[in-house]
Amino acid sequence: MQTNPPYSSLVAVGDSFTEGMSDLLPDGSYRGWADLLAGRMAAVTPGFRYANLAVRGKLIQQIVDEQVDVAAAMQADVITLVGGLNDTLRPKCDMVRVRDLLTEAVERLAPSCKQLVLMRSPGRQGPVLQRFRPRMEELFTVVDELAARHGAVVVDLYGAPSLADPRLWDVDRLHLTAEGHRRVAEAVWQTLGYDPEDTEWRTPIPATVPPRWLARRIADARFARQHLLPWIGRRLTGRSSGDGLPPKRPDLLPYEH
Repeated sequence: MQTNPPYSSLVAVGDSFTEGMSDLLPDGSYRGWADLLAGRMAAVTPGFRYANLAVRGKLIQQIVDEQVDVAAAMQADVITLVGGLNDTLRPKCDMVRVRDLLTEAVERLAPSCKQLVLMRSPGRQGPVLQRFRPRMEELFTVVDELAARHGAVVVDLYGAPSLADPRLWDVDRLHLTAEGHRRVAEAVWQTLGYDPEDTEWRTPIPATVPPRWLARRIADARFARQHLLPWIGRRLTGRSSGDGLPPKRPDLLPYEH
């Protein structure tokens, strides 16, 4: 009989993926995989504590400058670090610099916790992924190398067929739906050694009749108007969707359901 590991605290570090977009709650806040994971860990560990320092739009330099030392000082049992993907989506991306900064983050975080968790982020099927796939895979090679060097574990979301399905991505085509986040939480849960609750999280959802041509064009136009054009505008002006936003859960406090 498997025994769940005795982790008593979790700190999540990263960008919008870890903040929980687009797993929207009725009050307008975001939940996401990290909150789901913390809730499950708290359910089996009395007094469990949780902090989430993630802020949407952050580049790896900002994650290093604003989150890494704060997370390391918390001395949590588990730290999750997901960053660098926003950099790979920029037109001009210095992958050597991304590698160096991610290395710096891991070197600071790994000694400060019992278990550092890194990820190969999920990738949605479509032309955007195809364009940036080489950079993403270069980033994931760095992640694998750092994990092997520093005793971290890697959650391979990129290799999960279920998470490539466009139906598990929000209309902005950049963030997972609630079901996508649930599957990520399950993946991290299992990677940490907890008893599986969903052994089929990698399995694609059942096929459905694809939308008609006109419906796809309408969806494309809405996506361009509501998400793509504002995203391009922020890139051109050097702004970020996370400018001025505080960390989601800045203090390592007991998790309350």
